[in-house]
Amino acid sequence: MIKLKNTKSIILIILLFLTTNCSNNSAMKPEDFKNKEPRLIIENYLSGNVKAWGVLQNRSGKVTRQFSADLNGQWDGKKLILDEKFDWDDGEVQTRQWQITKIDENNYEGTAGDVVGKAKGFSYGSAFKFEYVLLVPVKGREIKITFDDWIFKQDDRVAINRATMTKFGFKVAELTVVFVKD
Repeated sequence: MIKLKNTKSIILIILLFLTTNCSNNSAMKPEDFKNKEPRLIIENYLSGNVKAWGVLQNRSGKVTRQFSADLNGQWDGKKLILDEKFDWDDGEVQTRQWQITKIDENNYEGTAGDVVGKAKGFSYGSAFKFEYVLLVPVKGREIKITFDDWIFKQDDRVAINRATMTKFGFKVAELTVVFVKD
């Protein structure tokens, strides 16, 4: 009888761990930033030329790759077309074109060739949150990685981006990017 109780306790602890670890509910919400300045209006900030530098860290925090990037956005009053070119430190060059549609003052939807379905964007005050699933090439195949992407405007020129990348609810990597607008 005692072994059964211990087994149930162990199973309960494991389930509790998995439930809290796999939860995608961040304690931080976009609305937390609604009164923060300077205000980040993503279609304005990413219009024109923006330069970026970033580091990719594995789940234990080790920097595994670095990059510089050139972004160029065109806003037509409803949709932002954002061309991105990443130059990775290992010689790889990646490009992506986002089409980001403004739904209302706080909500956006985005698509790109390597994004599964639609990205959801939320804009409040100085912060922009973007949630999406990206097809990431790994050893000759593509795997789906979920991005929880936050951009925080610092001033008229500088914004900082932090993205957590997960698979099955477990963190697999983090990305830190600094944007500087021309």
